[in-house]
Amino acid sequence: MKLGQTILAAALAFGTGTGVALAQEEIIFGISATPTSLQGQTAHEFARRANEKLGDKAVVKVFDSSQLGKDKDMLQKLKIGTMHMTLPSSVMPEIAPEYAIFDLPFLVADREHLARIDDTFFKDVLVPAAEAQGYRPLAVWENGFRHITNNVKPINTPADLEGLKIRTPNSSWRVAMFEEYGANPTPMSFSEVFVALQTNVIDGQENPLTNIAGAKLQEVQKYLSLSNHVYSPAYPTVGVAVFEKLDPEVQSVLAETAQEMALWARETGGSAEGDLLDELKAAGMEVNTADRQAFVDASAPLYEKFASEVEGGQGMIDSVLSLAGGS
Repeated sequence: MKLGQTILAAALAFGTGTGVALAQEEIIFGISATPTSLQGQTAHEFARRANEKLGDKAVVKVFDSSQLGKDKDMLQKLKIGTMHMTLPSSVMPEIAPEYAIFDLPFLVADREHLARIDDTFFKDVLVPAAEAQGYRPLAVWENGFRHITNNVKPINTPADLEGLKIRTPNSSWRVAMFEEYGANPTPMSFSEVFVALQTNVIDGQENPLTNIAGAKLQEVQKYLSLSNHVYSPAYPTVGVAVFEKLDPEVQSVLAETAQEMALWARETGGSAEGDLLDELKAAGMEVNTADRQAFVDASAPLYEKFASEVEGGQGMIDSVLSLAGGS
C-alpha cells in the first residue's frame, strides 16, 4: 500500500450488499523544525486551514522534528513519492544555486523588503530554478533573521569567531560565510545540534530566535550575539511529479493556503521576537548586539563569490537590492 492511502473499512456486509470505504488521501508534510518553532507553528496552522477547505477530499498530516528524516532525505522522498510536502530552508542552494541569494549577509533589510522580494523575485526566478530540478516551492514562509550563540565569549566582530566551531546548516554557502568570518564551520542537521552543544563537539551555532528557543538551546548555550547576519526563508515545497498526480482541487487548496500562510508567518515572526528574546534572557543567556558594520565589511567577498559563480548573479543582487525601501 502506498504511503498516504489507508483502508478504513473493507467488505462491510449489510445483508444484501457489501460496502467498501476508502480513507481520505493523506498529504504527508514532513519538516525538520520543532512544533514550537515558527516553522513548526506555520506548518501546523497551514494543515489546520487546508484541512478545513479540503473536507473529505484529503487530509494534511504534519510530521515535525525530523520524524521522517533530515532535510535532504525528505527532499529525496518528494522525488520518489513517499512524501508530498516538506519545508526546506538553508539547504535550498544545494538544489538550485539561485537560492543562495538569501545566504548573502544583510541583503534583506526587513520583512517589508522580504514581502516585495516574494511578490516578484520568488515567482520569476526561484520557482523556475527549483522546478528545473523537479521541485515546486509553493510560497515563501519565514525561518527568520539569524543570530549567533556559543559557549566561549560574546561575538562582537568577526574576529571573535576566530577558531570557534560553529554549526551551520548543510549549505556550502553558509560554510563559506563562516569561513570568511574566521570560524571553523561544522555542518550538521539541526536535529543533532542540541547534543553536539551539550557534549562540546561544537562551540556554537547560528539560528533565528524561534529555533533557538524551540530547540531549547538556551539550556546548552551561554552567549547570544544579535547579529541579524542572514534572513532565512523557508519554502513549503512539493515534488512536481507527485503533486501533479493529486486531484486538481487538492492542488489548488494546498497552493492557495501556502500563499495565505506567507503573511501569517512574517507577522507572527515579527511579533514574537521581543518575547523570545526575553525568554532567552530569563533562561540565563548573556545577550549582546554585534557590530553590524564589522560584519558587513567582512561580507564583501561573499557578494563577489555569488556574482561570479551563479549565472546572472550580479543582476540578481541588483534586482533584490532595488526592492529595498519600497523602490
